[in-house]
Amino acid sequence: MNAHSHDKRPGALTDITSEKPTTITEQHIIDWFHQLYYLRRKQTWENTYWLGLPLLKCPLDLWVYQEIIYDIKPDIIIETGTHWGSSALYYAVLCDIINRGQIITIDVDKKERLVKHPRITYLIGPSTSQEIVNAVSEHCCGKKTVLVNLDSDHSKKHVLNEMNIYSKLVTIGSYLIVEDTNVNGHPVEPQWGPGPMEAVEEFMKSNNSFIIDTSKEKFMMTQNPKGYLKRVK
Repeated sequence: MNAHSHDKRPGALTDITSEKPTTITEQHIIDWFHQLYYLRRKQTWENTYWLGLPLLKCPLDLWVYQEIIYDIKPDIIIETGTHWGSSALYYAVLCDIINRGQIITIDVDKKERLVKHPRITYLIGPSTSQEIVNAVSEHCCGKKTVLVNLDSDHSKKHVLNEMNIYSKLVTIGSYLIVEDTNVNGHPVEPQWGPGPMEAVEEFMKSNNSFIIDTSKEKFMMTQNPKGYLKRVK
């Protein structure tokens, strides 16, 4: 996987656990379904489309995203990890519906035939480079509501760096969404190594401007457990 690039192709899949707990809890069932969802990825999240474009996200999270966008009506949505541009298009169409918002999407890889939409601006380069950060900050200058979604390189070091940079742009009442906190055994991909979940845990130790909004995990299955961070001050 190219560092900083949006790439959700995991390594070996986590199979459903063979352990048989004495008491089956609701969390066991959620985790087992989550693992099955990944095990059947060719059928599920690798087979999800938005307006004909492959969109590598869980539809349950996408539904939550549209609720957030409708509620806070962001002026700017910042996305790290463009990939095919399908998630940027998803946000743009939602912004069309509410007649508000622009999308700034960042990736190190410049792909051909990225979808064009008047609300989408593509930035090419490392999301943590000063050049990109300056460009994003300029777009956000004077904006009332800024929403950030982090979905590029999923190593702890990179995600934590992104969080420290882009959290400063998130406005009070809006969200810093950290994607794929489910890897490294939370509950899938235990071989991954420290990733987004560990970055969130480290970030929250020293940051009291955000809370983890577990109400956004209401559908139980989410690829972003503890990844919906709401700015409260």
